[in-house]
Amino acid sequence: MSEILTASENAIFSITLNRPEKRNALNDELINDLKDALRQADKNETLRAIVIRGAGKDFCSGADLSALQKISESDVLENWDDAQNLMELFSLIRKVKIPVVAAVHGHALAGGCGLATACDLVLASTTARFGYPEVKIGFVPAMVMAILRRNVSEKRAFELATQGFEFDAETAEKFGLINKILDDETFDEDVKSYVSIYEKVSRPAVVLSKKLLYQMDGATFETALQSGVDVNTIARMTEDCQNGIAKFLDK
Repeated sequence: MSEILTASENAIFSITLNRPEKRNALNDELINDLKDALRQADKNETLRAIVIRGAGKDFCSGADLSALQKISESDVLENWDDAQNLMELFSLIRKVKIPVVAAVHGHALAGGCGLATACDLVLASTTARFGYPEVKIGFVPAMVMAILRRNVSEKRAFELATQGFEFDAETAEKFGLINKILDDETFDEDVKSYVSIYEKVSRPAVVLSKKLLYQMDGATFETALQSGVDVNTIARMTEDCQNGIAKFLDK
């Protein structure tokens, strides 16, 4: 049985982590199912955005007890393979062409907070809670560090990774980890409204923008500008841009 549920509404694809009895904790099956769903969605040229959410009371509480037990009993190569699997999920989210949105309610902790952070956009309910508590058990929020360091200042990333405290949605917004706080009672509808924006803008332009934004990571100023020139040229030749210019000139 799949550890996730998927559904499409209009041009929005939803992936629901479906282990509510385990607070949607990550295990190998869930991570693999998520990767499969993301790859399938990426092949569908009619989709405009992907939303990842959790069933039940929480978004995702990190690794479950069986996963932690496996870590404690595995050798170096087995643990490397396990860590590699989660890294591939985080990397895949950035490689998927369209926006991937985390809709966080309840708790997003440890690997669950890492999953949310790895998404392109993060929406949070008013009562959502976040945290990277790995250091409390001698662990490191290692793969997500690459993303966290790009989302917040170096000193904030250090604080979050080494102190392991929980924080609320308002604090997460202040840190720059989430895009918008939505009311608990209307959360699902507000998520739909927010994501529906991608049904009204050019898909090719969004795809090119996402690719360019992440391509600029670590690039020099001149290299980033040149990448902008290349993407700008490609965008001009798309049907959406040609039609958009024609409509503007007809006004």
